[in-house]
Amino acid sequence: MSRDISRDTGADTDRGTGQEVVRGLRGAATDALAAAVSALTAEVAELYDDRARRRLLDLATGVLVDQLRVTPAEAADHLLELAVSTGLSAGDLAADILNAAAKSLVVEAPAEARRIRRATAAVLATDSAGEAAVTLLDGGLRRIGVRTLYLWRRTGTDCLALAGQAGAGPQEAQHWQWVPPDTPLHRVLWEGTAWWGVDDWLPGGSGTRAVLPLRRHGHIVGVALCVWDTAEGPDDRVRRTAELLCEPCGALLGDPDPPGTRAGEAALLELASGPAALLGTDGRLEYVNPAARRALGAVRSPVGRSGAEVFPYAWGVLGPAVGGPEPLRLGRVGGLDDVRVLPLGRGRAAVLWEAAALRSEALARVLGRLDRVGYFAEDLLTGATDWSRETYTLFGMDPDAPPVPLARLGARLHPEDVPLLEGLLASLVEGRRGDRALVRAIRADGGVRHVRIAAEPLLSGAALVGLTGVYQDVSAQHHNELALSAAHEDATARALFVLRLQRAIVPEAPSVTEPAGGLDIAARYRPAAQDYLVGGDWYDVLALPDGRVMLAVGDIAGHGIDAATSMVVLRNALRGLAVTGADPGALMAWLNEVTLGTRGGPTATAVCAVYDPGTGSLRWAGAGHPPLLLLRDGRAAILEAPLNILLGAVAGVTYEEAELRLRPGDTLLLYTDGFVERRRVAMERSLAALRRAAERVGAGPVETMADELLARVTGDTDDDTSLVVVRVPRTGPGGASGRGAGRGAWGSGVREA
Repeated sequence: MSRDISRDTGADTDRGTGQEVVRGLRGAATDALAAAVSALTAEVAELYDDRARRRLLDLATGVLVDQLRVTPAEAADHLLELAVSTGLSAGDLAADILNAAAKSLVVEAPAEARRIRRATAAVLATDSAGEAAVTLLDGGLRRIGVRTLYLWRRTGTDCLALAGQAGAGPQEAQHWQWVPPDTPLHRVLWEGTAWWGVDDWLPGGSGTRAVLPLRRHGHIVGVALCVWDTAEGPDDRVRRTAELLCEPCGALLGDPDPPGTRAGEAALLELASGPAALLGTDGRLEYVNPAARRALGAVRSPVGRSGAEVFPYAWGVLGPAVGGPEPLRLGRVGGLDDVRVLPLGRGRAAVLWEAAALRSEALARVLGRLDRVGYFAEDLLTGATDWSRETYTLFGMDPDAPPVPLARLGARLHPEDVPLLEGLLASLVEGRRGDRALVRAIRADGGVRHVRIAAEPLLSGAALVGLTGVYQDVSAQHHNELALSAAHEDATARALFVLRLQRAIVPEAPSVTEPAGGLDIAARYRPAAQDYLVGGDWYDVLALPDGRVMLAVGDIAGHGIDAATSMVVLRNALRGLAVTGADPGALMAWLNEVTLGTRGGPTATAVCAVYDPGTGSLRWAGAGHPPLLLLRDGRAAILEAPLNILLGAVAGVTYEEAELRLRPGDTLLLYTDGFVERRRVAMERSLAALRRAAERVGAGPVETMADELLARVTGDTDDDTSLVVVRVPRTGPGGASGRGAGRGAWGSGVREA
């Protein structure tokens, strides 16, 4: 037994050692691969640097050939001899020779001038304008504060096609791929002079822009845009440096109108949404539109090259087709999708293809992974229709069955929805515009699906070549919408019922035919600005059995049916309690207990006042409510009262009262907060505005005064409002007893707002 255990333990040890060896080998292989990649990257960078250095030396050698009238070999030897004698490197000396020949370089030191020349040589050594933009930004422009660089090529119709950029985000770069004529960029294109300034229309933010003309053989072939982060304009040295660095980019853009190109044909191809190229009788490219330039980004200066160079994998099929007499649709050839050849006569032809095929296929796969969303595509030239698997599931069809074209889908729809499909087809085929429709699909199993169809036409120029779009099963959403609609209708009916109930209890303009206690009284109720904000405001005027008069206003917190029902409870409760003859403080304390016991736990503010016509005495108690306002002898003032807590907050609360002797002609205002409350305005200011409005309105008839106050004083919280205007007649009960009461002209408890 011990030998077996030892043998097993040894085997485990061997396996563990073997795994460690494998991991070690894998780690070594990974390290070796990383080292190889690093070495190759360094080698590529070194090759680019050597290429730029050779370009710089070639340019300097050319200058010496012209100046010394010697052969290129003699000029190269002379350059090396000068480098040895001056102690400079060949690259530095070459940069100095070029700067001296230019005679216009504005720099502060020779080192900076040499750096500029090295950067321009590196630009000339690149293979494309895209590489040149990156090289230029990293090699020189970033040092002078440039954040983003755009290079546009001028087309035969004076449009601008983006040839390269560096520093811009992918979305912004895509937005500026194509710039039509008559823009701020074209001022430089047509005038031929650089523009410096701030223009928010241009890409890159809000900093300083420099739009520079790019020349080739003396002709302006494009523009460069440099973007700084700051709005402060750069100085003359920075401006000249930017112009020198961007100057060689024109050599990479090519001629705007290559020889042999017909302007009309080029203009037509520029309108094509996909890539298009013109081929001459010798099989060379005469013109490519902007979309083709982007699609052929790896091919430097495609115009002038042979078709075999530009389309190496497709030329075996494409070459013979170009010389044919009839238009041909080749489909997918050599990595190009939907290739079409249009003969132009005399051996010339236009070649069009689709560059976004791979993205379309990927989009179809992504849509196929979404639940209840199916993809379809139709080629109207070949009659082929393609469905994703989810589309078959949606219509309840066998995945092996042929897909149904959109034009023949009516047989699978509810008969009432066929006109909707026909309208969609009319938009696609006749209107050449995308559209959508919601239809009911009848499945083979008898089930019904609510399907939203969203489709787009596929155009080649003005010709309709296909249709594409999605089918989305929205049955669950449709049923939810029906349920929500029913719920909304029910809620609307309930809100309307509550609104009618509230307005029945608290009418907007009630008539007081028999004034209580000899008082002149006008009451108004203004509902919320929106009917669904049914509130809980109320007012009440009640003649008590002992001859006194109770005046009250209140406001339930919140809106809706709960607020309205709570308002009914509290208003009726206060009426019942008032017949006991208790003073306002006791009434408010009892009403607080009623509020605490009301279903739903409402809270409310209120003020309750009791007026005695025999003495002219007014006693009142508030519960977190706006104060009363008194208008006397043309002057308005706010009536102070003890601060009491609102109703429904705390049990067992005592509510303190205030008292004032009213005089003949005095007018009293009771109101809720919706009458004066304004957003972002302190209540003190709102009350001051109410006081001024009351003084302007004056002590006219109470009905007129109530209407004018409602017109002049308006809160902006969309809340409902209650207002009660009470006046003591010049002659009548309490008139004589009110004279001389209180302190001074107003009496105690009065504050001028």
